[in-house]
Amino acid sequence: MELLSSTAGHLSAPKQHLLFSRPRNELNAFNHLTVYQGNTSVHQDKGIISPFPASKRIRASPLQCVHIAEGHAKIVFCVDSTNDLLFTGSKDCNCKVWNLVTGQEIMSLACHPSNVVSVKYCNYTSLVFTVSTSYIKVWDIRDSAKCIQTLTSSGQVSLGDASSASTSWIVPTPPGENQISQVAINPMGTFFYAASGNSVRMWDLKRFQSTGKLTRHQGLVMCLTVDHISSGQDLIITGSKGHYIKMFDVTEGALGTGSPTHNFEPPHYDGIEALTVQGDSLFSGSRDNGIKKWDIGQKDLLQQVPNAHKDWVYALEMVTGQPVLLSGCRGGILKLWNMDTCVPFGAMKGHDSPINAICVNSTHIFTVADDRTVRIWNLQFGQIFDRCQKHGGRCSQLLDTDDEKP
Repeated sequence: MELLSSTAGHLSAPKQHLLFSRPRNELNAFNHLTVYQGNTSVHQDKGIISPFPASKRIRASPLQCVHIAEGHAKIVFCVDSTNDLLFTGSKDCNCKVWNLVTGQEIMSLACHPSNVVSVKYCNYTSLVFTVSTSYIKVWDIRDSAKCIQTLTSSGQVSLGDASSASTSWIVPTPPGENQISQVAINPMGTFFYAASGNSVRMWDLKRFQSTGKLTRHQGLVMCLTVDHISSGQDLIITGSKGHYIKMFDVTEGALGTGSPTHNFEPPHYDGIEALTVQGDSLFSGSRDNGIKKWDIGQKDLLQQVPNAHKDWVYALEMVTGQPVLLSGCRGGILKLWNMDTCVPFGAMKGHDSPINAICVNSTHIFTVADDRTVRIWNLQFGQIFDRCQKHGGRCSQLLDTDDEKP
């Protein structure tokens, strides 16, 4: 397979990594996983990452789609990545694991009861967490891709795979359980948080035991993000269908019910779909089409963009090592923002369908959408961003679509 050495654009970082670079030692454990094993789907047509046609690229764009991953049969809802591995969850009830070195699908984690709506990989334990209905499956992909634990929204734990694929269009939620919307792992890989119903359940990953819940949300918790304050202290920020963003300080090992330490005011005008944090800056995206920037330390609203998109803001992410915010909406538009000024300096048609999630690694940006694909982007940073700063942050000439002007 052709290496990505010929692709245009790169991050202005001290060291550049190619998408299909030489495998590092940390990837060696996955090299033998060339066939599907255990609770994985068995088929011959594996997904593949292919170069995006150069003829479809727009040279003036600050973002360049360089590769596209195809293989899911239905909508792709969620994505996570390292520098070597890519994880995608879909309406086809599978989570696919992709090798970013070879550009091939390694395995498909199957037998979910319904849509896979959230996926997280833990760098410390090499475990993958996938969410479907009220279940969280924990996979050890180092050896035959085993589902080693199944967790539920109510705090129950079962060894192995305790849920199975359903043949019904409607999958009922078991009594006492709630649909899980999103999960997050703290930066140290010791605690895990799962949003379901009007609360967030906390899990101790050392013991795989639930330690309690974070409560007092006025609506369904739709998104969350976790940061590490200090040793043994996590900061959890949640966004709900009730329009509010709440902050919780959690001490590892604490048991019982936790209440928010702060409610961010003023609220959004509709449900909150996305949150991302960098340093003391928190960004929120909502169904009200707006994006807000908050100061976590001062607990103040710093800036707001009421009509950041013409449709619901589904996804937010920060570019690694750069003051750039990415946003994706239900209309398929992908935008770049100056993180400091909240002024856009690029917009393009990222997909022809809703963009459901965005993630980044040290060199690339990944977007997933209803069109069943994963698009892999290079950011042409350098001179373009400098040019935007010289023009007060706004560079309308860099916009690559008339579908949505910022």
